Amino acid sequence: MPVIVIANPKGGVGKSTFATNLAGYFAAQGHKVMLGDVDAQQSSRSWLALRPASLPAIHAWEIEDGHVAKPPKGTTHIVLDTPAGFSGKRFEKVMQIADKVVVPLQPSIFDILATQEFLQKLQQIKGKFDLGVLGMRVNGRTRAADQLTKYVNGLGIPVLGFLRDTQNYVQLAANGATLWDVAPSRVEKDFEQWQGLLKWIEKK
Repeated sequence: MPVIVIANPKGGVGKSTFATNLAGYFAAQGHKVMLGDVDAQQSSRSWLALRPASLPAIHAWEIEDGHVAKPPKGTTHIVLDTPAGFSGKRFEKVMQIADKVVVPLQPSIFDILATQEFLQKLQQIKGKFDLGVLGMRVNGRTRAADQLTKYVNGLGIPVLGFLRDTQNYVQLAANGATLWDVAPSRVEKDFEQWQGLLKWIEKK
């Protein structure tokens, strides 16, 4: 049962956007997926409340007294969304069960600097899981994307891809939906950006 953790101590980088869409992908493949929310604000859980029953089911992660709980019986895939300022005992517990950790990161120098220490911390323990960075809200052909890649690769971490800045994610999220819940022709450009990323995530 793969556990994919989406983490970055900085807020507003697109963690929940990526986490919900990744869970939507697994659900569309027929897997029994659990979307966990380590964030006290429960952003992903609130999104699940918007999700129509007609769409492939994504199950919520139950939090018991603020501790990491066991997933529902029969779960095949777990996606964990994490909060800003993710650290301490909760960080340690989540990393103990992680198979893969994806760090969404925007290419601004401020975002990079704010995430630098966290990436170095993950580097120290990454033998326990696979680690990769995902460029968010950026065109992969720009200088900003090149700079992000150079910085991340310099740490010995792969850049898994880049997700563009598009209203598709915003509009779908408002209806509890993901890229995988609508006609492919509507999100064709976005699908293309996910291919390499999904190959890394599904690699055992």
